[in-house]
Amino acid sequence: MTDTTTTAPAGSRLAPPATAAGALERLEPILERLRSTASRREREHELPTGVVRELADAGFGALRVPREHGGAGLSFAELGEVLVELAAADSNLPQIFRGHLAFVEDRLTAPASPARDTWLARFAAGEIVGNAWSETGSVGLGDSGTRIRRTPHGPRVDGRKFYTTGSLYADWIDATAKDADGSDATVLLRVDQPGVSVRDDWDGFGQQLTGTGTAVFDDAVAEAGDVFRFADRFRYQTALYQWVLVTVLAGIAQATEREAGEALRARTRVYSHGLAPLAKDDGQLQAVIGEISAVAFTARSLVRSVGDALDAAAATASLRGSAEDDAANVRAEIASAQAQIVLSQSVPLAATRLFDTLGASAVSRAAGLDRHWRNARTVASHNPWVYKARIVGDWSVNGTVPPYIWQIGTAS
Repeated sequence: MTDTTTTAPAGSRLAPPATAAGALERLEPILERLRSTASRREREHELPTGVVRELADAGFGALRVPREHGGAGLSFAELGEVLVELAAADSNLPQIFRGHLAFVEDRLTAPASPARDTWLARFAAGEIVGNAWSETGSVGLGDSGTRIRRTPHGPRVDGRKFYTTGSLYADWIDATAKDADGSDATVLLRVDQPGVSVRDDWDGFGQQLTGTGTAVFDDAVAEAGDVFRFADRFRYQTALYQWVLVTVLAGIAQATEREAGEALRARTRVYSHGLAPLAKDDGQLQAVIGEISAVAFTARSLVRSVGDALDAAAATASLRGSAEDDAANVRAEIASAQAQIVLSQSVPLAATRLFDTLGASAVSRAAGLDRHWRNARTVASHNPWVYKARIVGDWSVNGTVPPYIWQIGTAS
């Protein structure tokens, strides 16, 4: 099912606000609607197609684009505030924009050129980019079954991707592939062409509305200028990808605290062996909410801290390979991993502790409170934190530089 939200007419896209507070003020009507309908929409598998377009028309996809190019020019620290609030309303939405935010950053750090300006103008006009990097099956570790063919009529792409988060809602897909010369590349493909199909066939128990699933490229058309060497991608991309998931976890923690408090205040039934005639005044239950609140506070603080590290890495992007740039990228990668390690464990636990405050009535499917644990557990499964813990430990003990790029596939 797809939502039937009324979207703004063509040409009515608003210029992005210049601050995080301004962005949140503009988005509040959308956020309020998302908060009030989140449980039902997830239960009915109502895809947020209209909401994604509303967000794009409100300038969400251009929040990092400089103001001189039609964007808001927000820092990562400011963008993090917006992402957490969006995730607290619906945790699927920031993840839908994850690939878009990364490609925006890639173009922001690219050398100035007319082609770069074209992409920045597309972002400012509300065009959205999805993600198609992963492949399932027997593809080798570090390899790609997706191929770019160079033809007299321009590049053509053939392949099959999975975990294509956001692509179902996007105007473009950012796909990894092997170029005709065997080098690693990324290629941007228009979604609305005969050679591209995207399916909503992700069967995970959480984050079910992210549009994750299969993308198939069959003689898909690309422009020569939209094929990029993977080696030229911006250096802090892994830190950015994981940071977006950290903002999702922070939003889930915030929503868990909010909904647990609402349910506890409304509860009239109590246990004879409780501590107060009203559940909201029971000290034991207040303590559980306090634990959840502490996790939510910690999560927001970590989002801000990693955002500051990403801002520092972005500030040195023009000095690529310098000692200053190396240090900034190590710090961004480590900070992102540290936050992921902590929140991948604490947020699912907080979402479980919610049920300790409300009794058996909390497990009602109609209440939908289980979605917080399911969504947190699903987000925490991306790039498993156990590997990040080892990497952070090796850096802490031995000063080992963390890997900036990782792959998944069948070992040779």
